[in-house]
Amino acid sequence: MPEKKFELIDLSPFAARNGGAGERRLRDNSALRSIAEDAITDARTDSEIAREFISHGELVPKSMANTQKELFRFLTWCREEAGKTLRQLNVADLNAYKEFIKSPPPDWVSATKWPRSDPRYRPFTGPLSDASRRQAMIAVKGLFAYAAQTGYLRRDPAALVKHVKTVGASRITRYLTQDALALAIDTVSTREAPTPAAIRRRERDRFLLTAYIHTGARLNEIVSANMGAFYTEGNGRWWLDVMGKGDKPRRLPVPPEMLAAFRQYRAAFGLLPHTVRTDDTPLVLSSRGAALVRITDEAASDALKAIFAAAAITADGLGDADMAATLRQASAHWLRHSMLTNHANNGVQLKTLQETAGHASIATTAAYLHKTDNERHDEILASAGGGKE
Repeated sequence: MPEKKFELIDLSPFAARNGGAGERRLRDNSALRSIAEDAITDARTDSEIAREFISHGELVPKSMANTQKELFRFLTWCREEAGKTLRQLNVADLNAYKEFIKSPPPDWVSATKWPRSDPRYRPFTGPLSDASRRQAMIAVKGLFAYAAQTGYLRRDPAALVKHVKTVGASRITRYLTQDALALAIDTVSTREAPTPAAIRRRERDRFLLTAYIHTGARLNEIVSANMGAFYTEGNGRWWLDVMGKGDKPRRLPVPPEMLAAFRQYRAAFGLLPHTVRTDDTPLVLSSRGAALVRITDEAASDALKAIFAAAAITADGLGDADMAATLRQASAHWLRHSMLTNHANNGVQLKTLQETAGHASIATTAAYLHKTDNERHDEILASAGGGKE
């Protein structure tokens, strides 16, 4: 059986309208129905309207990249599986796609993330979770709504497709205890570093871990910041400016431990202990080579996961299987949960935590408050133990 090939569909934002073979096939089929005379778009193919949707200015860069990925998958499915253009799809087709991504066939899956231009590229790395399917369908529904609003489509069948249901937890459970966090910091601090590059990587990773532990920032908020975002106003208080969701600026308190890690990290890269507000050097640097280059979100996430994996091995050696199991599951976002949970349980006002976390609703912040439940758990068990003969 010949190996399946996925022809490239150009969904690059602001790309020129001279697509490849995959686009030309969609262009030929797109003439089946005419576009409205009063349409407010110049798009004439499905890939063109998708590019326009991705580029129309309502999406932040990270959302733009995720939407591009999801629409590439969707338009490829339209071509390869449904054999239809957007104009030909109906509600049943869209529900079929919703089920398709739940468990894509093997020839659509590759564990390795090859570039889309590589013949070995596959749209999926495995089945999508309900949360991922929900996000995928949000992108698809957004495309259809935009296409209908601009007149490219005469109707929006996606409006009749229900969102994927996800199970929401009333309490945040993905967090690390103070002991687990201390072990993670000790693990990266004592990592062997026989070369200058290894020293730079160790100090960068230690700063990265410390920063997320103490600020509760989202992964991209720190990775996308510059050195100049780290500053003091001269009253002994240090701050880190980040850009949150919806391009909302936020400044985060910097404790002494994080400041010390920052200074040591800069020293490893041959930089002065402090910087100036106008310094646009990336805050999180690649440890490879002499150039001061920003690492990607994925690289930062992988660096933290490597620390957790090493700490889990240490926890196993100490006989703490529960801590080891938790560390093996941990990710960068767990540090955000951990910071908020630990501060909530220490009595920090929820309003303070809401502003620090950048939550739109205080109800979101309240999900991190575990102290009452923990105390109730302990009181019940203590009472049961006290009743024994």
